Amino acid sequence: MSSRTTLRDLQRMKDEGRKIVGVVAWDHQMAKVADRAGVEIVSVGDTVGVNLWGHANPFEITMDEMLVVARAVRRGVSRALVSADLPFGPVQEGPAEAVRAAIRFVKQAGVDMVKVDGAADHLEAVTAITKAGIPVFAQFGITPQTALRYGVEYSATPSASDQVPPELTDEMVDTARRLEAAGAVLLNFTNSGPVAGAAVAKAAAVPVLGGFGGGPWLDGRMRMAHAAIGYAASAIDDPPDTYANVAWIAFDALTRYADDVRGGRQLPGGR
Repeated sequence: MSSRTTLRDLQRMKDEGRKIVGVVAWDHQMAKVADRAGVEIVSVGDTVGVNLWGHANPFEITMDEMLVVARAVRRGVSRALVSADLPFGPVQEGPAEAVRAAIRFVKQAGVDMVKVDGAADHLEAVTAITKAGIPVFAQFGITPQTALRYGVEYSATPSASDQVPPELTDEMVDTARRLEAAGAVLLNFTNSGPVAGAAVAKAAAVPVLGGFGGGPWLDGRMRMAHAAIGYAASAIDDPPDTYANVAWIAFDALTRYADDVRGGRQLPGGR
């Protein structure tokens, strides 16, 4: 693989059966860490509002806010591909608005591609963005918006019961093919499950990744960096089943710092 990851590299990885690693990052430092760790994709997710800024729902995030985050992440990445989520609004307003927003991401933040959530309902937007010369990472599957349609109860922490029922496999394969035909260069199959996920990954020519409900049956995985390291404050009282518990480490360090200040002691590093 070249020093800077390309879409052709990702396609070659799928063709050779090598897994693609993607992380969601929202700040410059985490983006630098992820890039150094060797991931292929750093995705600027619109979940930054809920997971980092305390928003009540994911629809509050604005395009201007996403651009600030995307620019910070872009400055931290030199090797991986950078993707940015189009926030709720431009895609729903129509293909022309979707293209304008995608162009802003490319011109003002330097992203390599944009991710369209609920892309199966907006095929014209996928095609329009692609025709504008901007690669599209298309998301579909079980989401809060599609769960009712598919007869699945969606939760914030999906389990096996939230995954695509096997009887919907053919429909998901058809959806993936329609997204590919519309121009998508990557697919993000949410809550795929081992049956539908494996079938879609086999049927689609382009790489199929997944976050929630993904697994080794796909061509790769997406994971929020902050989730992988246990960054959320809730991890202090409820240790997560993940790779680290950074929230507890930070809590311990700041508690010790406060103790040193109150005790009149010199701080580490002579400060």
